[in-house]
Amino acid sequence: MSDTLELTRRLVSIPSHDDERAAGDAVASWLRAETDAAVRRDDAGNVIARRGTGDRSLALVGHHDVVAPAADQAEHGEYVVEEREGRLYGRGAADMKGSLAAAMVAFRDAAPADELVFASFAGEERGGVGARAAIDDGFAPDYAVVGEGSTGYSAPGVTDVAVAHKGRRGSTLVVRGESAHASEPTAGENAVYRACDAVEVVQGLDAPAATALGLELQGSVVVTEIEGGEGWNVIPDRCEATVDERTVPGERADLEQAESVPGVEWVVDQDLPPMACDDADFAATVLDAARAAQDGVPEHVAKPHATDAGWLAAAGTTCVVCGAAEPGEAHTDTESVDPDVLERCERIYRRVAESR
Repeated sequence: MSDTLELTRRLVSIPSHDDERAAGDAVASWLRAETDAAVRRDDAGNVIARRGTGDRSLALVGHHDVVAPAADQAEHGEYVVEEREGRLYGRGAADMKGSLAAAMVAFRDAAPADELVFASFAGEERGGVGARAAIDDGFAPDYAVVGEGSTGYSAPGVTDVAVAHKGRRGSTLVVRGESAHASEPTAGENAVYRACDAVEVVQGLDAPAATALGLELQGSVVVTEIEGGEGWNVIPDRCEATVDERTVPGERADLEQAESVPGVEWVVDQDLPPMACDDADFAATVLDAARAAQDGVPEHVAKPHATDAGWLAAAGTTCVVCGAAEPGEAHTDTESVDPDVLERCERIYRRVAESR
């Protein structure tokens, strides 16, 4: 069994949906045992290691937290890990302990051209809390390869290089009215009617769009939930509508327009930033490494959802995303990854680390 696959099995077996500390401990202890890097844990639970010197710094970035497993995915205090039909199954195999293991092995084995940094963040699944804490604490590599999934975008089985991804801004339209008895509707102000007017405003907004290294990204804005009223005979005095907006670099939908409706307040609940690589040469370097590591022909692609690359890019790090997970694998009860693709990712990361 290869080091990458063995390490993946070990990391996947460690529960890390409620408490990431044990997984972080395993990452840190492996790095201390296998490398001569300076390894540290910060107060947020992140693991950061550094080796080599040079004029620039390249980070291999992942996260060691996962979403909760299904009931049958855990037993005896560990997650179930299985190999069958040429794939490795288990919570976190795709998102993203497999690529994390590949990055760890590449970090150990590479002869880095410049300073090589490894970072495994905590709390990615909770809005990037680990990445944000690290950035606030001064984490600022010049370049980063974030190991989220990029396999199977241009063609099945091909590991591509994502040079952009969308973000997500989740918000709520909080609508207030004045209650009254339903037999006298004009005695009050119907919050549901006002909410419908605000939803109509949202429907009329243009979805954001942008271009990154020649790739077009089309955002979206849509109302996904609405709730209001307290009884069949009461004019509702409050209603809320949830808005899901997929953002693109540099552009946002003008959701403040919804506040033109009386009684409407627009409240942002979550804002995960998009990412666009701002260095065509770096994007080409990673694509060259991906081409050399596989028989397929990888391409520059865009991802539809947010990753920690968005936080890093917003802080000034030039990022791409390249990893083993395929569309539709993350967060599923049958989450799995191809061991051969894990080995491929290790080769890609090592080639990038050794490139100038």
